[in-house]
Amino acid sequence: MRWKNSLLVAALVLLTACNNNMQAKTPEQVKAALEESYKEHNLKVQSVKKSPVKGLYEVVFDGNEIYYVDENAAYLIEGSLIDLKAKKNLTADRLKDLHKVNFADLPLQDAIVEVRGSGKNKVVVFNDIDCPFCRRLEAEFAKMTDLTIYTLLMPVDGLHPQARARSQQVWCSKDRTGAWLTVMRENKPIPQVEPCDTPIERTLQLAHKLGFTGTPTLVFPNGKVQAGYAPAAALQEAIAKNQ
Repeated sequence: MRWKNSLLVAALVLLTACNNNMQAKTPEQVKAALEESYKEHNLKVQSVKKSPVKGLYEVVFDGNEIYYVDENAAYLIEGSLIDLKAKKNLTADRLKDLHKVNFADLPLQDAIVEVRGSGKNKVVVFNDIDCPFCRRLEAEFAKMTDLTIYTLLMPVDGLHPQARARSQQVWCSKDRTGAWLTVMRENKPIPQVEPCDTPIERTLQLAHKLGFTGTPTLVFPNGKVQAGYAPAAALQEAIAKNQ
């Protein structure tokens, strides 16, 4: 619980300092002060806006990470802002908004496509070929129908050092979808193929921009994002609800 105590102390110090400063600054001024204070860290600030707490500003950094800062950029707080009266996690709600994706902007030409049944429902999956939960998710997809699955290859090098090379083999296969399903649902090796150009690096850059750090990450047509494995029934419900 030490970090919670530290966070509380920091928050109290921050709010005391803010209340003693009578002239509130604009978000633009706070952003400039923050960038100046932390310029040696090369921080990339996407946005600054006033929070519901007087003197406290919400800061969104590159990768859609949310922190809070005082108007002088002297204190930076990491953690969730909770509305105790409404019993709402304001930070979590904001993260959901920030992580909404314009489905139409996703590069579906860079995806491996599987059409099941009519294919009327759609989902995009950022997927790592060596991720155990991705394989479990694929097993659930195999139970479903009337679904189009767009798989964007997102090897997580730090966890799975062979995933990038294996993903390249799948992409360069004559039948990409067949190669993907052979590996992920049948647990069979990938046939050796000649190297080719792949969209993997573009997908990794897109994932970073969207703030996706883990796999599997699902994106639905209405822009909602869901991280992690889910069993078929819950998955079917989420897909149907978020078209």
